[in-house]
Amino acid sequence: MLYRMMGNTGLQVSVLSYGFWATFGVKDRLSNNEGILAAKELLHQARLAGVNLFDNAEVYGNPRGEAERIMGEAMAQLMEEHPTEWRRSEIIVTTKIFWGGDGVNEKGLSRKHIWEGMDASLHRLQLDYVDMVFCHRPDPLTPTETVVRAMTDIVRSGLATSWGTSEWSAQQITEAFWIARQFGLEPPQFEQPQYHMFHRQRFEQEYHPMYQAPYRMGTTIWSPLKSGILTGKYNEGIPEDSRLNQPGYEFLKKELETCKHNGTLEKIRRLTTFAKDELECSMTQLALAWCLKNPNVTTILLGATKIGQLTENLGALEVAKKMTAAHVETVESILETKPEVYSGFGGGGWQRRLDTL
Repeated sequence: MLYRMMGNTGLQVSVLSYGFWATFGVKDRLSNNEGILAAKELLHQARLAGVNLFDNAEVYGNPRGEAERIMGEAMAQLMEEHPTEWRRSEIIVTTKIFWGGDGVNEKGLSRKHIWEGMDASLHRLQLDYVDMVFCHRPDPLTPTETVVRAMTDIVRSGLATSWGTSEWSAQQITEAFWIARQFGLEPPQFEQPQYHMFHRQRFEQEYHPMYQAPYRMGTTIWSPLKSGILTGKYNEGIPEDSRLNQPGYEFLKKELETCKHNGTLEKIRRLTTFAKDELECSMTQLALAWCLKNPNVTTILLGATKIGQLTENLGALEVAKKMTAAHVETVESILETKPEVYSGFGGGGWQRRLDTL
């Protein structure tokens, strides 16, 4: 496993991490005990491979918070059964606050919900603190200064060691940062954005200044496989055991149809062949390795629900190590999705630094 610094936090984070969105706590997928046992197996295998960051959110699961509850119980058992591998001082646990319930004050980023949401998350996770807490979305109804002050109190009260954002614009992040600087508060230090081969503009262009001093923003990217479409398993249709056939994933079927009509699926078919012939890897591994080649990706959130999937995902690290600039150029020629270089950078974008991995 390789590790990168998470922004200015001083935390060293594995470049591949494990997330609980759409993995555990989903209604009717597994019974309570089965879910905990399955989570334990996957968490432990990830930990043995060097993964040290485990991501969750108050909204994950059905009902809300069920994913945190399962992860909390699984980790508690693992800490007792494997105290060496699961030392609290060696693992990084995250959660996200925004959607806590259906009531008008059970969502958003008011001081009230930040405190109550944080307390409920820690209870479900069976922890005294989390290492990283995210504002899961920007809140247009709450002043940014109110959010920064509430998150500062969360950090300084010891309920989290640092805070960040998820899917905030660069403008919103810089506003929060300079409010913190002005009043001696805790600034946001990381962002959790969507990033994959076909979703690049915000991460590569809009956020580019945020990776530089004084911000030095860390990132925990989600959906690196475009909700499974970049695995290649939908190249010839939808398998019977696919989650696209489950209630609640109708939006993914629509996305797949869009990919068929706009040429995206054909590009994925070409990339699948390239991965097999040139790098002797799967399309999944190529998609993850491509993300890893960007040094501004601090860590990729994996969402495997089976040991085989996790093993395949972890194999992307070796693929990334052997990918050359020529390989990346070929991938880019197939994708044709690269955004214009940020005008303040001076040319070249992140590809100038491919030799960092």
